[in-house]
Amino acid sequence: MKKTLACLLAATSLTPAVALADGHNLKRVATVQLGAEITGIYEEGNDLFFNTQHPEKELGNEFAKASVGVISNVNWDAEGMAAPTADADKTRVMSTLGDYQILMQEGDNGVMGVIKTVGGEELLTSNDPDFNGYVKTGENTGFLFTNWENRPGGMSRAALTRNEDGTWSVGDTMMLDFSAVRGTWVNCFGTMTPWATPLSSEELYFDNSADWNNPGYKYHEDQLNLAKYLGGDFPNPYDYGYIVEVSDPAASAAPVKHFALGRFSHENAVVMPDHKTVYLSDDGTDVVFFKFVADKADDLSSGTLYAAKMVQQDEANAAPSATTGFDVSWVKLAHGTSDEIAGWVREYDGITPDNFVEGQNSYITAEEIAAWAEGKAADNRVAFLESRKAAAALGATAEFRKMEGVNINYEGAKDGSVPYMYMAMSSIGKGMADGEGDVRLEANKCGVVYEMKLEADFDVKTMVPVVAGHGYNKENAPNACPVESISNPDNLVVRRDGSVIIGEDTGKHENNAMWIWTRG
Repeated sequence: MKKTLACLLAATSLTPAVALADGHNLKRVATVQLGAEITGIYEEGNDLFFNTQHPEKELGNEFAKASVGVISNVNWDAEGMAAPTADADKTRVMSTLGDYQILMQEGDNGVMGVIKTVGGEELLTSNDPDFNGYVKTGENTGFLFTNWENRPGGMSRAALTRNEDGTWSVGDTMMLDFSAVRGTWVNCFGTMTPWATPLSSEELYFDNSADWNNPGYKYHEDQLNLAKYLGGDFPNPYDYGYIVEVSDPAASAAPVKHFALGRFSHENAVVMPDHKTVYLSDDGTDVVFFKFVADKADDLSSGTLYAAKMVQQDEANAAPSATTGFDVSWVKLAHGTSDEIAGWVREYDGITPDNFVEGQNSYITAEEIAAWAEGKAADNRVAFLESRKAAAALGATAEFRKMEGVNINYEGAKDGSVPYMYMAMSSIGKGMADGEGDVRLEANKCGVVYEMKLEADFDVKTMVPVVAGHGYNKENAPNACPVESISNPDNLVVRRDGSVIIGEDTGKHENNAMWIWTRG
């Protein structure tokens, strides 16, 4: 099932690098077809996997389906490229890095992205591939794990072989069985652990648990779909919104939900070289940056959850987003174990829409959260089941907007040659730009990428912008963010040389782009 497509490199002239406030540079190295988002960026050897999520369906070519693909033998010294202007170029993947090979597409073999109920009935076919992670099984063989970002969500495993010419062949494919953990919800970005297991992120996108069983809630159909997945039982909200580790990935590929890492709208989790410290991004509006420190290396089942408190380095309101950084400290929420938290989760089983009463809450209430914050609760369930509200109640910063990928280069962080972690903030707005609270920036609808220095113990004390979008003008659609600016950064990969690959998830560029930022 190999589908090889040579990219049409119609525009490979070097675009003038975008000059940033700190003098560093940025170059565009790929664009994808109309309607498609760039997801699943993952570097394996000298090859680069990435996906094209939810493209326009009327393109009339092979790129009209969501695809999982790879550029082999990447030319990392390639020049930048201009944004496509010809209609044909806008309908395909283009890159100066090399040829893009489509490996798999939505619905292939009745497997890829096909979500089935616990009883085996087909529920939906996803066109939203996200995270890719590769598990080596031999010199030129391995398994590629890919998230499928739906409600309920899924993850595929594909056996791959790398051929002598650098192309890849696809063998057996399967969707993982998540029934043992009651399914998953919006499997988003992810990373590989230092012990070579995939971490999938449940992007909960559910700010108010009180509406979970509200039959009048505008997205109630999502809960009903999840009930279909479960065979009819109405789902418990506290079963969703976690980091899911795939244990024994080359064999049983068994999912494990790590309750101790907190419940929120996980975009990504990245484990530090100490095999204990984990940083976790939270996607949505008025969200929180989290840290987890495990009790034991290589074991995420128990540990302590923290939330970031930010102090803006420029005290002015509407401080410039391109240059304003933050000092970071960490508020301890609680210590917990997955087994203990799982017991609390089970106390909310059996609640259905029949229990909903307007103005009331069938789940953890605001009063219970306040009591916990005052030290009056009998246990710490609030910290792990309502992590975002718990963080805010203890004074952590809960103002971020569209916090996306967070990542490191593992080897560079380990030996100190690339002692930085990076965070994509897709958009600076709402709580970040309302003139109140800890974060009081000017709005920037094109987004910012932040850099965080890793201390010797992998702590983080500062967060500063290194790439900032600019020039937003809604009248200039479909490129409301200028084509020479990043727009809504999402996926990030940090390379061994310290450069950062940035993928876009935007409606403010006609064609989403992939960029490489290089430290000057």
